[in-house]
Amino acid sequence: MRTLLRELVNGRNWQSYSTFRTKFRRAAQELAEREGDPRLATLTFSESTYERWLSGRVRPVPDARRVLVHMFGYDIETLLAPPQDGETALHAASAAGAPTTLRTEPGADVREMGRQAAMAASRALRFAVTAESNTVGDETMDHLREEVTRIAAQYPRVPLHQVLGDLVEVQDLVFRLLESGRGTPAQSRDLNLLASMASGMLAKAGHDLGDPKSAMAQARAAYVCADTAGHPQMRAWTRGLQSLVCYWAGRPAEAVTYAQRGRTEGQLQGTIAVWLHSLEARAHAVLNDRESTLRAIAQAVEADELAVEDELDRIGGILTFPRPRRMYYTAEAEVLLAEHLPQAEQHAQDAVTAYRNARPEEWAFGDEAGACTNLAIARLDREEIEGAAEALRPVLDLEVGQRNAGIVLSARRVADALGRGPLAEAHAARDLRSEIEVFTASPTPALPR
Repeated sequence: MRTLLRELVNGRNWQSYSTFRTKFRRAAQELAEREGDPRLATLTFSESTYERWLSGRVRPVPDARRVLVHMFGYDIETLLAPPQDGETALHAASAAGAPTTLRTEPGADVREMGRQAAMAASRALRFAVTAESNTVGDETMDHLREEVTRIAAQYPRVPLHQVLGDLVEVQDLVFRLLESGRGTPAQSRDLNLLASMASGMLAKAGHDLGDPKSAMAQARAAYVCADTAGHPQMRAWTRGLQSLVCYWAGRPAEAVTYAQRGRTEGQLQGTIAVWLHSLEARAHAVLNDRESTLRAIAQAVEADELAVEDELDRIGGILTFPRPRRMYYTAEAEVLLAEHLPQAEQHAQDAVTAYRNARPEEWAFGDEAGACTNLAIARLDREEIEGAAEALRPVLDLEVGQRNAGIVLSARRVADALGRGPLAEAHAARDLRSEIEVFTASPTPALPR
């Protein structure tokens, strides 16, 4: 098969096994140094394996995929697929050092042009970081702040694959600058804060991909960086993140503990305090502690009324806790108690309505989906199967890239409710349960390595 990998190798005159092996080893050593993973530098492969890679007949092992992605700037699926028109010539000319012109003729591949522009931007930033000699320049710091702020704002509103690459890139750059020791004390404080934010968002990414172990590892790194930066609000936010991961991982008692720890991190006047109380309310509900659930809900409402915008609220996005999200958490806590509170269905409906009317900066597809599943469960408590199906429809219509771990688990709660009591044998309930099974079988796919 004609693959992009073969075309790129031919365009760079690397066709012979010995030449390609030399280039591969050099790239593997670079990546091993960059990622601190000495195993990569020892990778090897046979000539027959090399030929199978070129033809797309076999996928490289994960570590070899990482090296190939590093060498060519494409994910492995793209490398092993047939090339798009024009992309081979552009890369071959770039590899040879020839000047190139990206033409935007009618019918040009806009996605490919966007990818080229993004690759060029990443390369330019890395050059700038290196070029600023023994200091961390203002341009680099400004770029990192802008990137973290942009990703934080986008994260709740777009599928994970749209931000994950940029997030990994910015975390890597910040870590490299911290490890270099080139910053002033003030810059080191700012870099540690940015590292905490990037690591925290990568913890959320690990959770969204259904990997609580990786999520907690990133969250711990985020806490250490926040503590080094001397930033109590960010320390509290990372405790909230740990509570969130434990809640969805089926460890509600730990979720309560982390939320309570977060409140001891300092004077919290922003919406982080609202989030911590709301996290605690949901975890208490899973433990069926009605009194503690109601107390935490009341504390969240009070904190919401007293909240004063802080530094993280000004950044917004994933770092803030807007009112629609508080309404969603409240309804979820009420729905999860063994005996649903009488106001649970109305509060779930209010949360759905709040998200449908939310300002763009307050909207989050995952939280809106959670609000819809809570409404479906509340309606099933009244044996309203059609009403539950109507509430769940926007969730079942989500594209595969949006089906993160939290949404999948929320949908499974609806399926569990459909399987209980007199609803279990109803034809409509069985149909809806089958549709949920199909939905939950297609979570957010793991990204290429």
